[in-house]
Amino acid sequence: MRRLCLSGGVRGSSKVLSMEHGDSMVDMFEGVAFTWASVAGEGRSGAAAAESLELSFDAEHTDMALERYVPFITETVEEARRQDRSLLIYTNEGPGWSGMTHNHPATLDTLAMNPELKQSVIADLDRFLKRRDYYRRIGKAWKRGYLLYGRPGTGKSSLVAAMANYLRFDIYDLDLSEDIDCCFSAASREDGKKDQAGDDVESDYSDYDAPDPWDMPQQQHKITLSGLPNFIDGLWSTSGEERIIIFTTNYKDRLDWALLRPGRMDMHVYMGYCGWEAFKTLAHNYFLIDDHPLFPDIQELLSAVEVTPAEVSEMLLRSEDAGAAFEGLAKFLGEKKQAIGERKPAT
Repeated sequence: MRRLCLSGGVRGSSKVLSMEHGDSMVDMFEGVAFTWASVAGEGRSGAAAAESLELSFDAEHTDMALERYVPFITETVEEARRQDRSLLIYTNEGPGWSGMTHNHPATLDTLAMNPELKQSVIADLDRFLKRRDYYRRIGKAWKRGYLLYGRPGTGKSSLVAAMANYLRFDIYDLDLSEDIDCCFSAASREDGKKDQAGDDVESDYSDYDAPDPWDMPQQQHKITLSGLPNFIDGLWSTSGEERIIIFTTNYKDRLDWALLRPGRMDMHVYMGYCGWEAFKTLAHNYFLIDDHPLFPDIQELLSAVEVTPAEVSEMLLRSEDAGAAFEGLAKFLGEKKQAIGERKPAT
């Protein structure tokens, strides 16, 4: 191979290395040489078409090429495209979906939550992704439901964004505090193809923060909360490929068991207050440090008060100096501890 052409890399786009016409390269796979050559393609009626890559190898390695090497190349290319593509977030407005680029920076690495709980979520997601053939064999739709619950500020929305970034799934955001327009009807799916536009995978994210949602009335041409379970695991649940359905709520006890049962909400994730491990994640995110003289004091205070990751993040944002930020946080936590002591009745 004599030359490579570099393209892309403008405004966040990926850089691409490509061969010039007529060049070739050798790829070693399990000790066997496979040669790729850039050749001119042909369009209809002999018209020139885009160049393509031609693969050549010794005939004795045909079985290896077809059974292992080509599938390996195909899977690698598909994974690279999946990781590189821009994610979209859709909202339900009127008769259909409107989308925009999803640029939320949250990742599972930077998310402040209990480490063991985080690892269990990651393991569950990984296991789900690997089970396409398994779900098909046992006759189940390839989908999984998660319920994220906890008070405001505990990171439920950030976890949704981090899961989408980890899976490289688009987000479909439904606010169930109001009736949902008939975007799931057979007519809408056939006419607009909203749920299958662009990509083979999708992620449904629903917000369940409405009080007493099951008392909401049904209206003609609307899908209300009483009909939602049928979409989750009814006939429409088999549409498309893998699907993650995530509900978030501040009040798990207000939800009907019919929605919470396995098969609809398979994994329940409690997003609690900021503990010591979650704080260390935030400290590393903001200041790239893993230790500080004030850490023992902060650890003791965190064990004595209830404070959300959002509250801790706000205190850390108030200064770019780590020492000043930690001093402010320690003072904030100390005041909360003092207020708790003042509210306790005298014995």
